Amino acid sequence: MSEITLTDVCAYIRTAPGRADIAAVQEACIQQILTLDRAARPVIAPGRRARITDIRPAFLAGLTGTVQEPNRGATRWHFLLGEESTNALRRDPRTTYTVPDNTTRFLLPGKGIPAGCVELLDA
Repeated sequence: MSEITLTDVCAYIRTAPGRADIAAVQEACIQQILTLDRAARPVIAPGRRARITDIRPAFLAGLTGTVQEPNRGATRWHFLLGEESTNALRRDPRTTYTVPDNTTRFLLPGKGIPAGCVELLDA
């Protein structure tokens, strides 16, 4: 069995009969990139302690807490801030979040933190 080369793949894409074929190649590429990304970084899972890094808005950088559930592709994670980070976010004048005074742990709203911005602390 001969090995398929990049040249072979490019030739196939140029001669693909329709959009569906090209979309299938694109989906395969995306899945392989996700696989390679997962292999390159520690396993993020619900319940792991973590720090948010390299993110915009910058006021979230450095906050710590617990990783919650992922989105469908595990590319973004919901994040529950710890008590100290909840207080820091509440006091930060740059924040766009309203953290109630009686909240000790704050679940960040929205689509979640990108996996690349999650630094595991319990590894």
